[in-house]
Amino acid sequence: MQVSVENTSALERRMTIAVPAERVENEVNKRLQQTARRAKVAGFRPGKVPMSVIRQRYEDAARQEAFGDLVQASFYEAVVEQKLNPAGAPAVEPKSFEKGGDLEYVAIFEVFPEFTVAGFDSIAVERLSAEVTDADLDNMLEVLRKQNVRFEVADRAAQNEDQLNIDFVGKVDGEAFAGGSAQGTQLVLGSGRMIPGFEEGLVGAKAGEERVLNLTFPEDYQNLDLAGKTAEFTVTVNSVSEPKLPELTEEFFAQFGIKETGIDGFRAEVRKNMERELRQAIKTKVKNQVMDGLVAANPIEVPKALLENEVNRLRVQAVQQFGGNIKPEQLPAELFEEQAKRRVVLGLIVAEVVKQNDLKPDEARVREMIQEMASAYQEPEQVVAWYYKNDQQLNEVRSVVLEEQVVDTVLQKATVTDKSVSYEEAIKPVQAPAAD
Repeated sequence: MQVSVENTSALERRMTIAVPAERVENEVNKRLQQTARRAKVAGFRPGKVPMSVIRQRYEDAARQEAFGDLVQASFYEAVVEQKLNPAGAPAVEPKSFEKGGDLEYVAIFEVFPEFTVAGFDSIAVERLSAEVTDADLDNMLEVLRKQNVRFEVADRAAQNEDQLNIDFVGKVDGEAFAGGSAQGTQLVLGSGRMIPGFEEGLVGAKAGEERVLNLTFPEDYQNLDLAGKTAEFTVTVNSVSEPKLPELTEEFFAQFGIKETGIDGFRAEVRKNMERELRQAIKTKVKNQVMDGLVAANPIEVPKALLENEVNRLRVQAVQQFGGNIKPEQLPAELFEEQAKRRVVLGLIVAEVVKQNDLKPDEARVREMIQEMASAYQEPEQVVAWYYKNDQQLNEVRSVVLEEQVVDTVLQKATVTDKSVSYEEAIKPVQAPAAD
């Protein structure tokens, strides 16, 4: 077999492969002999059909089958021989495939980029430290109470955080518009559900009162037909209800699966969850800084095939998350290209760090991570056992641990600055930089 390789770009390879005629004819004859054993031809007993008849009827089909199998087998042999690492399936261009002659074709494909990960010492990481104080715990208990708020009808004027039951009709230029009217809608004042001025215009209203609000839709309103336009809303307040926070009782604790432990037991459980969230938030922020640093220090070209596969994965995830009747392929690829490229680049870099440092998942850390996740459940032992009975789930945890080990490897050479902050600052998500 003859093989020649041309580098048409940094990652693209154009490989010409010639398979000797003898090998081609052997493959064709092998298929014809298999066909002869099972072919049913009028006038002949099964297995007794002359080869000349078999060849006349089935040779074209056998040759096409042989072509596909030979291309697949010879391509694999060629990339092994040439020590190439394809990043996707090749595009095949047949050049010659005539009876009695060599099979010659061109395979065009991309290879994985070859690089050495460097620049660990150029990465700067700010590592936060914080603790859960009693004040943080008190704030969290208030949050939990507000998440379970009840509303009771109040005989007074509406205030912020009250829930109003309203009917309203919206008009632009004297004409009602689609989606601008509703009846019996529950609206919490200050929630920001409605356009600016709507909720503010109902503060002080009482049950049975009608108010007319003249408002302007924001310029960036999602409905472009209404963006920037002035509208008149006639609003009837059916009822005003005030918020009632639940008391910290056994009944309240039971909603969170915590029973018969009293306020001290409930506080201890909430604190434990907050500390777990804190550890994860700090770890995630460190990891993100390390990954950003690795990407900045190691610019690499991404194979188109890998980028396309990742874009398609993100399309499917978007459809699964947001639903609707849209098909993944209908979503524009450019919506996902930036995120897909970062994922592919990070995947290649992380894999190379693992290879360069001969890293393997630390099984003790794997168990520790599983136990940490299981501690959030009422019967953690069963959760741990479930992970160790499910290879797919267990391997996913191993992958996360291996990624953490990559982060640890980088931190050994990176510039790390420790900073003490409050609990709230530590768990606050990092805001993406504003676009120019």
